Amino acid sequence: MARRIVDWEDRIGRRLKLRDLRILAGVAEKGSMAKAALQLNMTQPAVSQAIADLEATLEVRLLDRGPHGVSLTPYGETMLKHGLEALDAIKQGAREIEFLLTPGVGEVWVGCSESFLAGGLLAEVVQRISEQHPRIVVHVLEANTAEMKFSELRDRKVDLMIGRMAGPIRDDDLAVDILFPEPIVAVVGGSHRLAGRRTVKLEELVGERWILAPPNTAVRDLVADAFRAKGFSAPSPSLTTYSMLLRLQMLASGNYITAFPRSLVDHNAQRWSLTILPIDLGKKLPVSIVALKHRTLSPAVRLFIEHARAASKAKLLDRN
Repeated sequence: MARRIVDWEDRIGRRLKLRDLRILAGVAEKGSMAKAALQLNMTQPAVSQAIADLEATLEVRLLDRGPHGVSLTPYGETMLKHGLEALDAIKQGAREIEFLLTPGVGEVWVGCSESFLAGGLLAEVVQRISEQHPRIVVHVLEANTAEMKFSELRDRKVDLMIGRMAGPIRDDDLAVDILFPEPIVAVVGGSHRLAGRRTVKLEELVGERWILAPPNTAVRDLVADAFRAKGFSAPSPSLTTYSMLLRLQMLASGNYITAFPRSLVDHNAQRWSLTILPIDLGKKLPVSIVALKHRTLSPAVRLFIEHARAASKAKLLDRN
């Protein structure tokens, strides 16, 4: 018969410390008690004792010790998952109290890709917030939303992720707010031989110098599918990169072609002399805000989402 944890209040509720959960998270992240001790500004014996106390309280082994470090047991993985949720809930509560005590003060942590950053929408949202709520600080971490993994979100490194998604999101733990559908367009610099043409056939682009993202990315797959649908092989890129700045610099030479989100072109067309070719690259990719479904969002984060919706609506009206 499986052992049952009983008497939560006396045996666990009074003995389990939030500090111990934080230490467990640090050890799991570093894979070493010594490295975690340095990160936490503690001694190694103190870290070891905290882990031992936590294991004694729960009566299970949380870490496997080995010559190359430590790793979480299944019990440790479960405890860490719910421990992070508990720590995060307390942090979110403190942030909300701060907002209530001092209205308009708060932080927002956002994850998004470089290609989305270059499109200008995030800059517009931050500008709106800074004008109306100047004491809200926005932190932006680069994260690939098109991969659909959302590890930064699940690890609670960010409050939300925003960007283009490769497809529908069906994860039970995620809440999705679709802002608008994003067309993907073929783009050249203003001095390219095809710039300004009213009609361009897809076969004319087969031998061009393409700049694409690395394999197995949403936009690259979209380009490949467009060519295959017409009976052509996917273009072989002359340059693969995630960098939007490098792509823009190469397009300026007039010798290259790439696929960009339409919003990125709208935001940078004049500055970089970009031209959209009259080519249909297929389906649009949804630009969405993704958050954890059962995570309480702070007032500052909710304000960010409201401004993102408003800026997206204005962008769609301008485009139409």
